[in-house]
Amino acid sequence: MAHLCGLCLSLRGDHGQFARIVTNYDGLLISVLTEAQARQDSGLRRTAGPCPLRGMRTASVAQGEGARLAAAVSLVLASAKVRDHMADGDGLLARKPVALAARRVAAGWGAAGARSGSAVGFDTAVLVDAVDRQVGIEALAGIGTSVLTVTEPTETATAAAFAHTAILAGRPGNAEPLAEAGRLFGRLAHLLDAVEDRAADAEAGAWNPLTATGTSLAEARRLADDAVHGVRLALREVEFTDPGLAHLLLVHELRRSVDRAFGTVPMCSSHASHQPGPYGQQPQLPQQGPYGAPQNPYAGGGNPYAGGNPYAGGGGAPGGGGGGFGGGGGGDFGGFGGGAAPQPPKGRRGFWAGCGMFWLLCCTCKLCCAKEYEGPWSRKKREGCCRDCDCDGCDCCCPCDGC
Repeated sequence: MAHLCGLCLSLRGDHGQFARIVTNYDGLLISVLTEAQARQDSGLRRTAGPCPLRGMRTASVAQGEGARLAAAVSLVLASAKVRDHMADGDGLLARKPVALAARRVAAGWGAAGARSGSAVGFDTAVLVDAVDRQVGIEALAGIGTSVLTVTEPTETATAAAFAHTAILAGRPGNAEPLAEAGRLFGRLAHLLDAVEDRAADAEAGAWNPLTATGTSLAEARRLADDAVHGVRLALREVEFTDPGLAHLLLVHELRRSVDRAFGTVPMCSSHASHQPGPYGQQPQLPQQGPYGAPQNPYAGGGNPYAGGNPYAGGGGAPGGGGGGFGGGGGGDFGGFGGGAAPQPPKGRRGFWAGCGMFWLLCCTCKLCCAKEYEGPWSRKKREGCCRDCDCDGCDCCCPCDGC
């Protein structure tokens, strides 16, 4: 919550109240990684005043270059997502007056993100280039194309953002393993959103990476397991000052997200197999699922990266997942969440309706306190972020040196 509030306040402080709408869980990973590597903790936190989104309570919140980099990334990717919705003529954005206003908002966010990125030494052009390349890649993809070709722009953008946290923290030696962790995190977020949205995209006639490339669920599961294992190995090479929260989010929660996306029994990441395996080898929940496999709820933040992935087709809007890294068309707040399997997804809300619902959820504290709530844009089931770790009583709980 300290990093979530820090990202939100950084957006407000540098770019005004309206920019806070791009706050997302995936984006705050940038702030988490920066603080986890910092050699000293002085100046990394401050006490923020009462806020209605926290029930008028004060709180210790993250501040500094990590939060500013997270804000820059969120703004640039949210800008790209708005432009994507405008190009597709989604919802109210099909109307010229609304599209004109949205274009101005997107241009402002893009410029603001570029300024913030430049202030902390990060060139946001790599993010913009990734978004632009995604369109062409999707247009050329067909049966037989590797799904990793489609996820590559997401991987590249996320790798660049993760690696820059090492520069901000004064640990340039961490840049290479963090780039690898970021690359695999981007791949995983894209894949899991594609799995989650597969049935809904087929019904709506929307583009989906798995369907377009003919990638089976078994192959998607293999790639997802491999990515989770790769993130864990990459993090072992990173020199952290305090690895606890980064480990919880990027090891435990990623494994949990994969299990939920494919409808398998959630397990602590240290108890799950570290080797990628075929989909059929995973323990299954009985009698569930619209995919011919148990039903999956990859309930995200995203991260908040949010919504959905600005690189991929599909619905959503910035502010939940739109500003984050996580995949195409689905998540409101990125890659982290828990709870029971949801009912088949309802139709997504439009951009402005989702914005209104987002603020309603914030002001009623459901985003942080509710056991379960409906995502503002995707209408998928989410769980409040103030929840217990899923590894209660587990000896491997974070930081788990043996993972």
